[in-house]
Amino acid sequence: MENQTTQSHNATDAGRALQDICHGAARAAGWWNDPVTGQSITENPLCFSNKLCLVHSEISEAMEGDRKSLHDDKLPHREMREVELADAVIRCFDLAGAYNMDLGAAIAEKMAFNAKRPDHKLAARAAAGGKTY
Repeated sequence: MENQTTQSHNATDAGRALQDICHGAARAAGWWNDPVTGQSITENPLCFSNKLCLVHSEISEAMEGDRKSLHDDKLPHREMREVELADAVIRCFDLAGAYNMDLGAAIAEKMAFNAKRPDHKLAARAAAGGKTY
């Protein structure tokens, strides 16, 4: 149990660090303020959903890179699918930071929950109607 608690704290701390880094960089680059008024864009009720669409676009780009076996155009030593997944994670941590969420703790809690779920066990996944792809 202690190891699980340590892993949970590590995930929470790592998540908080990534959230602070990703959101701090985006905020410093001006992505969270209206370029004309300087006002925070989070007051717009559509802001959160608009930012989610940007996460979705990164996932779609990762799929396209995988489908075409492409290397990234900005980091050509890496596969496009890897870089686009990184972009999606960056956007998720940035978004969580903008709305003062604790994504690291949520990830740790969700992983602990999933570890105990019967439908996440190999036998359940292999059964008829199980979670297969």
